[in-house]
Order: sequence, then C-alpha cells, then structure tokens
Amino acid sequence: MIRVRNVHKTYRTGFGTNHVLDDVSFDLAMGEKLGILGRNGAGKSTLVRLVSGAEQPNEGYIERNMSVSWPLAFGGAFQPDLTGRDNVRFISRLYDQDFERNLAFVKDFAELGPYLREPVRSYSSGMRARLAFAISMIIEFDCFLIDEVGAVGDARFHDRCNFELFTRRADRAMIIISHDAAYVRDHCNRFGILHDAKLQLYDDFEVAYAIFKDLIGWKPPPGWPFVEPATA
Repeated sequence: MIRVRNVHKTYRTGFGTNHVLDDVSFDLAMGEKLGILGRNGAGKSTLVRLVSGAEQPNEGYIERNMSVSWPLAFGGAFQPDLTGRDNVRFISRLYDQDFERNLAFVKDFAELGPYLREPVRSYSSGMRARLAFAISMIIEFDCFLIDEVGAVGDARFHDRCNFELFTRRADRAMIIISHDAAYVRDHCNRFGILHDAKLQLYDDFEVAYAIFKDLIGWKPPPGWPFVEPATA
C-alpha cells in the first residue's frame, strides 16, 4: 500500500510562490491502476516524483509499504557521464541483479545499438526514456510510475511496453499520467483529476473525463465529430 496524506508542494518562482499540490491525499493498493488527468503544468509529474521519492513534499507525508519504481520515461536517475551499459551495471549492482542477463534484456528491448556504449549525456530525450523503461523492467517493483511512456518510440515499441507492463505485470500497482485520455481509460481502474492543485478521485472514467473537460473549458471543434460520408 502507498499512502499519500495531506501533501503540499510549492516552488518559489520569479513571480512568487507556486502552489502545485494542495492537501493531496489518496491510497494505492497492489493491483490498482490510478490514471491522473490534468492540463500541462497541473502538477502531474511533480506528484509522480514525490511518490517515487525523487522530491519531498513541503508538508504532509508519503508512506510506501511496497517497492516503487522511478518514473518510467524519466532519465533523471542516471549518471550522465556513464555509458548506458555502465548504468545497467550500476543498477544491477544496486539491486543485486545479474548484470549480463540484464544487459542482454536492455540491448534487445531498448534497441540503442552502439549508443549503449556512449555516455548517457549524449542521448536524446527519447533514447534516455527507452533506456529508463528497459532498466525499469529488469527490476520487479511492486508499483510502477508511468510518465508519458506512450510518447516514446514507435508503435512497435509501444506494444512491447504495454505487454511488459499490462500483461506480464498486471498484478502490480501503477500510477499513470498521460495526455492521451484513451491510454488512461484503457489501462486504469481508478481515475484522478488534478486541477488548481487539488486532486479528486473517481471510479468511472467517463464521469472523470466529462468533469475534466468541463474544468478546462474544452469545446468541440467545428464539425465534431466528423463522420465520413457514405459512398456508393
């Protein structure tokens, strides 16, 4: 179980204090998949970093009674001056894993080719994300934090990611943030709306999505939905 209790997070900016999270609380049990909806800058990635332990809240606390991944598609945990290969070695030693087996998996999954022997600082953001995802899959966490994995790679890579996460690890807890509402709908069984620093939780996606669209003032474009005219 992960327990988030009365969490506040603020940042100092040039225009004053930015309140990103205000009194956020929720529980996440093994097997639950919580999808977070929110516009850009709403604090979704901040919430994931707090749950991972990469950042600390200003107030409140987060209790973790299960192992938690770093945010998938987030390469900040890597040593940028080490090669991808050496980062695999470092993580393998840290978690007491077999390096050669892990390296073989990462080579096959991330498909970085010769770049695996290059410093991570030379990687593009997409390459870092592929490496982060592949390394995350060699560690059997109880809870996976998924930050825009769907934005990385091609359709084949997406399919492989989805198989590793939602088929092979269907029993794990997950927190998923994505700008793709359909991705959240298809892979989650609980839903949250992060708006004006507050988090509201729902069990029904259609209810959550309708409220979310109303909160952000979403209006259908002219001609929505477009229907292809019938042909003879």
